[in-house]
Amino acid sequence: MNYVPHTSEDRSEMLKNIGVSSIDELFSDVPSQVRPDRKLNLPPAMSEFDLMKYMSDLAGKNTTTDRMVSFLGAGVYDHYVPSVVKHIISRSEFYTSYTPYQAEVSQGMLQSIFEYQTLMCELTAMDISNASLYDGATAIAEAAMMASRLTRKQEVIISRAVHPDYRRTLRTYAHNLELNVTEVPFKDGATDIKVIRDLVSDKTACVILQSPNFFGCIENMALVAEVAHEKKALFVACVDPISLGIIAPPGEYGADIAVGEGQGLGIPMGFGGPHLGFMTCRKEHMRQMPGRVAGETHDNQGRRGYLLTLQAREQHIRRDRATSNICSNQALCALAATVYLSWLGKQGIKEVAEQCVEKAHYACEKLSQIPGFERKHSAPFFKEFAVKTPVKPERLCKGLLEADILGGLPLGRFYSDLSDSMLVAVTEKRTKEEIDALCRALEGLV
Repeated sequence: MNYVPHTSEDRSEMLKNIGVSSIDELFSDVPSQVRPDRKLNLPPAMSEFDLMKYMSDLAGKNTTTDRMVSFLGAGVYDHYVPSVVKHIISRSEFYTSYTPYQAEVSQGMLQSIFEYQTLMCELTAMDISNASLYDGATAIAEAAMMASRLTRKQEVIISRAVHPDYRRTLRTYAHNLELNVTEVPFKDGATDIKVIRDLVSDKTACVILQSPNFFGCIENMALVAEVAHEKKALFVACVDPISLGIIAPPGEYGADIAVGEGQGLGIPMGFGGPHLGFMTCRKEHMRQMPGRVAGETHDNQGRRGYLLTLQAREQHIRRDRATSNICSNQALCALAATVYLSWLGKQGIKEVAEQCVEKAHYACEKLSQIPGFERKHSAPFFKEFAVKTPVKPERLCKGLLEADILGGLPLGRFYSDLSDSMLVAVTEKRTKEEIDALCRALEGLV
C-alpha cells in the first residue's frame, strides 16, 4: 500500500498489516541505548509551498565555489567540469542504471565501463582496470588487501605523507584482517626512503606511496619500487590522475598496483562525495583485483558485445570467499570521468596539468614574498604546497572567508608538528587576479 498514514487509525492499520502491535515493537531491533529518549525537534507539518521555501532558505545558508574562490585541496579539488559531462551523465539511461548483473541486457552500461577501463589503463600505463571503487581511501585499502592475497604476507608499509584519511581507512580495514600496518616518516615533505629500505623485509606484502603526496610533493617512486621488489614485495602507487598529464605514470616506474581518487576527472566536489576510486594493475595480478572487469567479445555472428569477465560467483553469494565487499561500483562517477577524459584527450589533460603547475608555482612565489610567509618544504611539487604562516592558519582561513576566499587547509589538524602551516591548492581554474587577491587579503590579515 503506497500511502502516508496521517491518523492514528491509519498507523494502527499499517502496523496490523505488517504484523506488529506498536511503533516500539517495529523498532525493537534497534538497541535502546541508541534510541532517543525524547521527541525529535521537528517543525510542524507544512504545505508543499511552505516546505519548498523552507528548504530553499536552509540550502541558502551553504555556499559554493560559484561565489567563493577556493584554494582548498587535500584530496578534493576545484577543477573545471566541462558542461558536456553533465549533459551525458544526466541522460536517463545512465543515471538510472545499476550494476549490470545480466550482461546481455546491459550492453550500453557495460560499454561505458569498458571505455572507462580502457582510458584508465592508458592514463596509468597499466594493463588492467576494474570498474571503479568508492574513493581514493578505500582504493588504497583494497590494494593492500589485494597485495596480501597475492604475496601471502601480512605486513603493509605506508608513508606518513600519504593522505591521513587514506591511512586511517587502511587501518580500519586492516584491523580484523591481521594486517600489520607500519608508517614511514617524511623529511622536507617527501618520504624518508632510507627508512623504507630498513623496514622492507621478506614479510612485507606491499609498500604504499602517494605522488604527489598529501603535501603536493613529488616522490621518488621508481626508487621505492626497486626497494620493494628487492624483497619480493609489491609496490602500490597512489596518484593524482590529473598529474599524469605531465608526470610519468605508474606503469613506467614499476608499480604493481595503481590507485587514486578520480574526483578531479569531471566530478564536482559535492560537499565531499560521491567520488571515484580507481584501480589498475599488471596483467599477472588481475585475478585478485576487487570489483568488476568489463570485457569485449564477439558473438557467433561476429557482432561486438560486452560482458563481465573474471567474475567469481562468491563475489555475489559467498561473501566470506569474496576478494572484496565491492559488489557495486561508482558507475555514474566512472562515466563522468570517461566523458571528461574523452573530451579533453591527451593534449587536454596535459594542458590542465601544465596550468596547475604554473599557477601553483606562481602562487607559491607570491605568498613567499609576504613577510612571515615561506614555503614549508623544498621538494618539487605539482599543484599543492604547504606554506608556513606568521599567524595561526585557522585564524587566517577564518579571515579569508570574509573576503569570499576559501583559504588553505590548516595542517595542525593532521600533523601536530605542522600547526604553523597550511596546505594551499591551485587548480587550472584559478586566475592571476584571484591569486593576487589571496595574497593581498593575507597581507591585510597579518
